[in-house]
Amino acid sequence: MTAEPRATPHGGPVPVDSGPSLAPPCGLGALWAVRHGESTANLAFAAAAASRSTEPVAGRDRDVPLSPWGVRQAEALGRWLADQDRESGPDLVVCSPYLRARQTWHAMRESAAARGVPPVETVVDERLRDWEAGVFELHPPTAVQARSPEEASRRRLVGEWHYRPPGGEALTDVALRVRQFMTDLAQAASGRRVLLVTHDGVLLALRHALAGIGAAAPGHLPPVPNASLSHWTPDGRTLRLRTWGDTAHLAGLGPTPS
Repeated sequence: MTAEPRATPHGGPVPVDSGPSLAPPCGLGALWAVRHGESTANLAFAAAAASRSTEPVAGRDRDVPLSPWGVRQAEALGRWLADQDRESGPDLVVCSPYLRARQTWHAMRESAAARGVPPVETVVDERLRDWEAGVFELHPPTAVQARSPEEASRRRLVGEWHYRPPGGEALTDVALRVRQFMTDLAQAASGRRVLLVTHDGVLLALRHALAGIGAAAPGHLPPVPNASLSHWTPDGRTLRLRTWGDTAHLAGLGPTPS
């Protein structure tokens, strides 16, 4: 019987997935996954929702940087990293190629180094990139609704997990590349304690992939806060989700700027 996962201090309890599934074998010593800190696009999307703006955010998604608050969040993650025991904390980092994820890891690494943490081996893997929105890249929902109401309607009809924008990916597609990434990672880094620095869509896909064959597609996508931590630990032959979306390490930052 699988033990009930513990509640996270700020991320809420981790629910037990319903229904039987066959979790894939994974020889990692531990797995953590971080969503990048707040980005300028996160701020722009929030502003668009408030103002009902119909304009997309300029630029390319892969070039979106952290906001100043996102840098502070990443530095707090570095303090969390410095608090980890050297024999049980991460000894390998795999990062998304997108700028906001690489900036998150850079700020984490610098913050941890200032507290005496030695360098951690780091690699970048394209499969940890964000969920691709195709023709709606960097379009807030209000912009999609104004420019293509039929696509906005189709998204509501099929649901967030299955919707594939023109030229982009559904989360089901993200789950396929994440599943292959985890298979390769388990072979290349057997026994190692791995930290992923990535995006909310990748984290949702990772949770589904690690739940195993037969895991039901999520009817509701659980929130993944910026700069949150999720944690899986080995349970014999598989990895089990222990915490999801934990933000306890951000408590000392104070309220999020409005």
